Amino acid sequence: MDFPEIAFNYQKAGNIGIESIRLKDLYTRAQALESTPIKPHRLNFYNLIFVKQGSGKHLIDFIEYRFEAGSFILVHPDQVHAYDLDADTVGEVLLFTESFVDQVLNNIRMPGFSPNHLGVNYQPVIKPNDAGLSSCIGLMDELSKELSNSDRDELILMHLFSCLLLMLRRERNETDQNTLSSGQMDKLNRFLDLLYNNFTTIRDASLYADKLHTTYKTLNQVCKKGTGQTAKQLIDAYTLLEAKRRLVIDSCTTQQLAWDLGFNDASNFVKYFKKHTHYTPSGFRKHYSRSNS
Repeated sequence: MDFPEIAFNYQKAGNIGIESIRLKDLYTRAQALESTPIKPHRLNFYNLIFVKQGSGKHLIDFIEYRFEAGSFILVHPDQVHAYDLDADTVGEVLLFTESFVDQVLNNIRMPGFSPNHLGVNYQPVIKPNDAGLSSCIGLMDELSKELSNSDRDELILMHLFSCLLLMLRRERNETDQNTLSSGQMDKLNRFLDLLYNNFTTIRDASLYADKLHTTYKTLNQVCKKGTGQTAKQLIDAYTLLEAKRRLVIDSCTTQQLAWDLGFNDASNFVKYFKKHTHYTPSGFRKHYSRSNS
């Protein structure tokens, strides 16, 4: 089972880094292509999905999350996901890049945007209360209007987008992350950036602490406070998640995957994978292929 990897279409988005699509259009596209987006695929940008009408389950990294009318679903870059769409599903999707988010953070000076899908309390579905939902819908409508404007203003888009993120952050109830100081948030984000770029070569938490010019103890405290997991647990969580993604996306052999992930021996990788998942790599691939065939 090979899953497509989809890149952000900058030309279609007018080189801004954010685009809006109706779920109805995605459904029509899915019917025509008999492919994505209703089948698992991998993106290199964020999806913020708003479901105005309908209910179902959204697949994200091999777990199905239930949604209903009034739900927002946040999908991170590189996550494997699939829509559960039918003709009665009404809503909209904001597609935006990490560089657009960085621009927002730099220009609007809003608090750090760091929803972390490795945390123990990870929940990608946000269901605002009635008052919050009304505000979020208004912001989504204004974003769509500005995006469809031929004379659209990037600064207006960034302000509207930052307001929407802040509203959803408040509704999301991320109590652990909200208690991080700006310095701690910066340290956690720098650690995660290092992890994403070096997990195939570095799996020692103390080495990451050295790169961040901090102590192992301090790094662990920040990780625990921000995600509920130690630095080592986050390293393992991301390594295993990426292994699962590549097993089903790339359909590569266990030997090749072990080599790609920095294991010096395939048997060591198999033991590591089975210890944490209770499956062998080939067993996980077969199990997932059966359940999604």
